[in-house]
Amino acid sequence: MTPTPDPDNDAYVREVHDKGLTFDLGTMSRRRMLAVLGGTGAIAVAGGAVLLGGDAEAEAATISCAEEVESETAGPFPADGSNGIDVRTVSGVVRSDIRRSFGASTTKAGGVPLYFSLLVQDLDCKPLAGAAVYVWHCDREGRYSLYSSGVTEENYLRGIQVTDRFGRVSFTSVFPACYTGRWPHIHFEVYSSLTDATGGAGPIRKTSQIAFPEEIADRVYAEAPGYEQSVTNMERITLVSDMVFGDDLAAREMATVVGDPRFGYVALLQITVDPTAVEVPGGPGGPGGPGGPGGPSGPPPSGPPPTASPSPTV
Repeated sequence: MTPTPDPDNDAYVREVHDKGLTFDLGTMSRRRMLAVLGGTGAIAVAGGAVLLGGDAEAEAATISCAEEVESETAGPFPADGSNGIDVRTVSGVVRSDIRRSFGASTTKAGGVPLYFSLLVQDLDCKPLAGAAVYVWHCDREGRYSLYSSGVTEENYLRGIQVTDRFGRVSFTSVFPACYTGRWPHIHFEVYSSLTDATGGAGPIRKTSQIAFPEEIADRVYAEAPGYEQSVTNMERITLVSDMVFGDDLAAREMATVVGDPRFGYVALLQITVDPTAVEVPGGPGGPGGPGGPGGPSGPPPSGPPPTASPSPTV
């Protein structure tokens, strides 16, 4: 017996057909979202373009490559040797789940779960396989491990991963806070290899940051416990006034994010880098960047030595 078509269902299918990966992820469970990101299906979204892997790898070759992502300050709390301790050389830093400290402490950073991926490509739009990416960010209280008061003995929310054949690295973390004077963000450095990243000498090919959409951050801070101060800080900052993203409103650094505060978020950002570039440790202007703490026209960084207890500013 042939089933009678459901006109309501048919209308829904027509409405949502081909709305793209962003819509699809928004209607999936978090488990299913992670499965898509971790498998050989769609692996990144940038500027409305979807980059695919697996059977759709050939299709990806037709997608235009974005302009090179901006080089940004590493801030005063990178722990990459440019401002105190170099955590890149410590055993245990190569990991995908960066929520816990490693070594002497196993403290776990609290907060809304965040699974984020970077898709790294070269200037010819080819996946940059075998590169290493070091990431770090503040916790939900706005503190940076190894530097900020109360967490100088922790090294959580820092880690290194190697890009796969699609140029992809993925990390499991928590949603970062909005602290005074800065838009919510994650720092990262790109290296040619794991040896360059963990050997202490580099060179660094790209230092930049990931930005988060305002509506996503506002909802996290309003609904999730532990982010109360971020509500006030977000009211006092805009992309225009942010010292890093203000020049172009994070045009090539804004992640595509889906999820909710109850189950967590998935964030994706496709970036283009020059794999032959050599950048100064600490990013443009050194730790803090031009005009910021440690920059050529700014005050000295408040971070070093790593036993100090500064308040995050970059």
